[in-house]
Amino acid sequence: MCGICCVVSLSPRSCVLADRVRTNLISRGPDHSQDVTKTVMKPDFKCLFSAHVLHMKGSLTPQPLQDSAGNLLLWNGEIFGGLEVGPEENDTIVILQHLSVQEDSTGICRVFSRVRGPWAFVYYEVAKHCIWFGRDYFGRRSLLWHSDPEVVILTLTSVASCPSTSEQSQWHEVPAAGIYRLDLNDCAQSKGLIIEVFPWVNSEDHPSVHTPDYTWEDLPAYATVMPNLSGVFLQSPVCPMNMSTSAPERHLGHVQSPQLSLENLEELLMQSEKVERVKQLIEVLSEAVRRRVQSLPCSRPFTDQSGTNDEADIAVLFSGGIDSMILAVLADRHVPAGKSIDLLNVAFKLQEAKPQTQSSKKGKKPKTDPTDEHQGDHNLTRCFDVPDRITGRAGLLELQHLNPERQWNFVEINVTPEELQRMRQERISNLVHPLDTVLDDSIGCAVWFAARGVGMAMDRAEQKLYTSNAKVVLTGIGADEQLAGYSRHRVRFKSDGVEGLVKELAMELSRISTRNLGRDDRIIGDHGKEARFPYLDEDVVSLLNQLPVWEKADLSLPRGLGEKLLLRLAARELGLGPSAILPKRAMQFGSRIAKMENRREKASDKCKRLNTE
Repeated sequence: MCGICCVVSLSPRSCVLADRVRTNLISRGPDHSQDVTKTVMKPDFKCLFSAHVLHMKGSLTPQPLQDSAGNLLLWNGEIFGGLEVGPEENDTIVILQHLSVQEDSTGICRVFSRVRGPWAFVYYEVAKHCIWFGRDYFGRRSLLWHSDPEVVILTLTSVASCPSTSEQSQWHEVPAAGIYRLDLNDCAQSKGLIIEVFPWVNSEDHPSVHTPDYTWEDLPAYATVMPNLSGVFLQSPVCPMNMSTSAPERHLGHVQSPQLSLENLEELLMQSEKVERVKQLIEVLSEAVRRRVQSLPCSRPFTDQSGTNDEADIAVLFSGGIDSMILAVLADRHVPAGKSIDLLNVAFKLQEAKPQTQSSKKGKKPKTDPTDEHQGDHNLTRCFDVPDRITGRAGLLELQHLNPERQWNFVEINVTPEELQRMRQERISNLVHPLDTVLDDSIGCAVWFAARGVGMAMDRAEQKLYTSNAKVVLTGIGADEQLAGYSRHRVRFKSDGVEGLVKELAMELSRISTRNLGRDDRIIGDHGKEARFPYLDEDVVSLLNQLPVWEKADLSLPRGLGEKLLLRLAARELGLGPSAILPKRAMQFGSRIAKMENRREKASDKCKRLNTE
């Protein structure tokens, strides 16, 4: 993973990268930094390419990477399939080799259509003076754009900085609707920016009827975004979603009580068609996890014989809920036996509860245990006993039962209001930007502290300070969006039935780049770590897209069973117990960050706390 930036100027003003933006980029890529400037007199333009590398695979490859012809690539991504990459090869080199031999836009689009994995890039095609850029189909890597309101300058960067309260932000996320081309010859002639779009298209779509939403917000008068005139497009890496609505009768019609048990899942697992679907999901999801936990940094080689190098390379954002539990179980399959796995569990300090009284009218005092010499420490610990901490500890016990030989580092990350306020102003606001809602603030802060990995963990029956140095962080984003895990899915199902639910899920997947992924990439990347999303692996999404909605979820069943039903069956098949029927709890509520702020706020409200002044 890397922090990448490109500044294109068609004005006399030189290309400049703001100090705060550069600082944020270096945090993403601490292993190597380099700038390259291109100045061309005819047509007259200047380009600054800035790259900051986090070394993840193969030999350390400095960026910007140039070939013998002068073509230049900024690459922030991972190739998990589609193009062949040897065990010791570097992704950036492979991508540039493929791009360098392409003779036209069709060839360049063909390269990016083949890549499986997350990416954002900027590519300078020197012979044609064209700048190509874009994000993958789901937008799993961040790329922002900014245009100067007065002079013709365009900036593309992985992460920006939040403006002061007196300034109006001009930063926006590049839409993950395709890839884009800036022909600098045409731009110099027109004295403006003409940005051509090469959209993603599904196999059964005809390009002439495909109208992706590639609208860019707040474009200056000198800039235009338009479909490419040649009609070239990229092939979607996933199959279209099954929109069937003729659901059969459900098989667990008698399950009405909220008191669920594992027997409900086991009853369904006795049905042959369910077993087949569950096996398919486990197989494809296991392979997705394998790709992501075995593409690791080479700096800490594992030695079986000595066992001395057992520091975790893999961490999981861990609440003990079904999404993170399954990721941990599948990671356990593919991480070497002697290596530990970090489970990152974040909690925000609860307000101290008043001493409980049995009856104020009777004047009875609260009962205390006079023999408890550690009452103060106990109360301090209880301040962080949020729902995700409780389910996380229970999930840890399940994992230890499944594999007692594995060292599971359950990292208790405790955040006080004072530290939250300080780090929000110093770091997090700049990373969340340009998103700005209360929900973005809550999720952004929770993920930032979790990914930092600084907390307490057990060491030989004693809790000690612990810092996770794992460069790879697995996150469960994508499970709820595809398997009807949110409460809003149940609301839509109750109001509009299966047809409404199908439409809601299709909308969820189409907007995941703007609601979640760019923000989470910026947040996690700030620690010099890489977010990886197994539930958004192209093969996983294609499998789930092929299935009718009733094979993925049954929202006529109670909470803790009906939502993400297929995943719950997979959890039980993998040997998980109570975590398989835990109801969904959003991170902002499970970690209790939502309780620390104004409880009357709505998630969609603009968040004033994200101001940096």
